[in-house]
Amino acid sequence: MRLQRIGIAELEGLGGATGVAAHVRSLVPGASSVEQAVREIVQRVRAEGDAAVLDYTRRFDATAADRSQLGRRALVVAPEQLDEAIKRLPLDVVAGLQVTIANVAQVADAGVRDDAAVDLPQGQRIVLREIPVASAAIYVPGGRAPYPSTVAMGVVTARAAGVLDVAVCAPPGVDGEIDAVILGACRLCGVQRVYRMGGAQAIAALAYGTDTVARVDVVVGPGNLYVQEAKHQLSATVGIDGFAGPSDLLVVLGAEVGEREVHLAALDMLAQAEHGEGTLVVAASSGPGVNDALAAKLESLEAELPAAGGTFALIDAFDARGAVELANAFAPEHLQLIGADAEALASRVQSAGCVFVGAASATAFGDYVAGSNHVLPTGGAARFASMLSPRHFRRRMAEVRIDAAGAGKLANAGAPIARAEGFEWHARSMEARIGDN
Repeated sequence: MRLQRIGIAELEGLGGATGVAAHVRSLVPGASSVEQAVREIVQRVRAEGDAAVLDYTRRFDATAADRSQLGRRALVVAPEQLDEAIKRLPLDVVAGLQVTIANVAQVADAGVRDDAAVDLPQGQRIVLREIPVASAAIYVPGGRAPYPSTVAMGVVTARAAGVLDVAVCAPPGVDGEIDAVILGACRLCGVQRVYRMGGAQAIAALAYGTDTVARVDVVVGPGNLYVQEAKHQLSATVGIDGFAGPSDLLVVLGAEVGEREVHLAALDMLAQAEHGEGTLVVAASSGPGVNDALAAKLESLEAELPAAGGTFALIDAFDARGAVELANAFAPEHLQLIGADAEALASRVQSAGCVFVGAASATAFGDYVAGSNHVLPTGGAARFASMLSPRHFRRRMAEVRIDAAGAGKLANAGAPIARAEGFEWHARSMEARIGDN
């Protein structure tokens, strides 16, 4: 376990909350660039379509023994395979996914706004309409483990936004198939189209379309660095949710927390570390001996079952208010507030992907069944970005209605501005409406 302690003296030398946040972020090295490699993949998929996607699938998602078999297998999962996948899943997994789907749907439904009309003084009316995109795709990572929860988080939210055409793609395993738990989640969410593909080539295929893969308007979901770089490079071609880097968690522990709260905080930190190398797990407390107890608990728990990775830091904060100030500067993906003094400051949090208040509110619930979305801004992006919501699948469009009287008033105001910008025909177009009433 990589664990660093940051004491009061060091806090003072780092220049306040912003300096401490920057120092903690620096504990995890930046990812190496894959920009050029992804650019080549994207360009080839755009030019060659299915052939390039299948070639990269054989190269990156299959063992040598299975590559010829993968080449013959279609990119699209047959509907009967989705039905068969449900039969292969344990009943408790199906029941858990159904809870996830229902809770995420209820929260997502609350995030869809109605159209609004604004009447302005000159007589014009502006109607603001929210319109869902026509199609979307959810990228579901494969890698170390399948993520059926990501299927639910993406598909259910897109459906709540009003998107009728929602596809899912996931990289196949070495046997050329997508894990049954992902396919089962797709069937439970009512997905009709699932693609066996992953990596940058999948994002390129969805952005441009191929003979087999239908072009979509928005692609969302977590993935490795190649997936995120492809989303970045194609963000002018297809809508994306944002750049999802390694996961992070900040736990703020109040001064009076007891042994039970320390134990739960340690479990939550180790749970976050399961996301692997690059994960940053931080705790801040001003309580006497709290971080000492937490360090000891982390070491004893990891001795039982080592975490998958992650970098840990324990910060001796001045007080709960100072720790929340640090949280706003750090802008964590996940923020936990444990202890009465910390929990009382929940309303002061301004920058976090999702805030979990109270010892019972484990971040793991948010990853699965709480109802909040687990696709969250990482790497400090919570300063300006939000969790995945219906807004990522909807567009605001203005509908303008101006009567003759209003046109005259607006022309008198607008024409001089147009001429100041050098646009004479703009001015004449507005002035032509003067006197129409």
